[in-house]
Amino acid sequence: MSAKVHIFGNGVELGEALCSFVKDRYDEAISQKGKFHVAVSGGSLPKFLAGLSKRMDIDWSKWWVYFCDERYVSNSDPDSNYGALNSILLKDISIPENQILKINSSVPVDAAAREYATELKERLPSLQLDLALCGMGPDGHTCSLFPGHDLLKEEGVMIAPITDSPKPPPSRITMTYPLLRKCLWVVFVVTGESKVPMVVASLEGPQDKKPPAGLVVPDSGNLHWFMDEPAAAGLSTPS
Repeated sequence: MSAKVHIFGNGVELGEALCSFVKDRYDEAISQKGKFHVAVSGGSLPKFLAGLSKRMDIDWSKWWVYFCDERYVSNSDPDSNYGALNSILLKDISIPENQILKINSSVPVDAAAREYATELKERLPSLQLDLALCGMGPDGHTCSLFPGHDLLKEEGVMIAPITDSPKPPPSRITMTYPLLRKCLWVVFVVTGESKVPMVVASLEGPQDKKPPAGLVVPDSGNLHWFMDEPAAAGLSTPS
């Protein structure tokens, strides 16, 4: 398999290792260009980042935060990925508010996607994120890229709207494969036995049978999967 797989006995161990990994990527980015551009998914992923708030060796003013996908809701809505990350991490650290790119839900969703893409390009002209932290659903979706959806074929835009998500809420914006491929590092965080079939399909299945998560391969080759033992139980060649 092309991904480097990390397997942990429980969520606490996974979270500690993930926070250390993120800190290493931050150190690299700061040493090279003085800024750290990171994208984060929603779901259960933010809880594994809570330990970052205890780090005393991070200059949060150097962080620029984006979202791998976002629900088309207000930032205070319970479904907001920004809201989830804010409640777990952002509220306890000091990233400048204007360095956290949030969705504008006051405009139509297609306009919100275009606006997000424009602002991303203004902040990061290379469009190469230092790190994307992705999750995976039991159906194998990642970001808001769902099995069988037309967005899996999108190559023309970096941020796309979706209005027919099979998982509520139906309207969202999402990073697409072209942007994910540009990322310097991509990390998947996957837990629970319900993910076993899609983990196996993503990491060991034939190319034409891979779910959306398994099709995320950055051009850099820096692809890591952080999993607990239940999620990784079906792998034949864990590493």
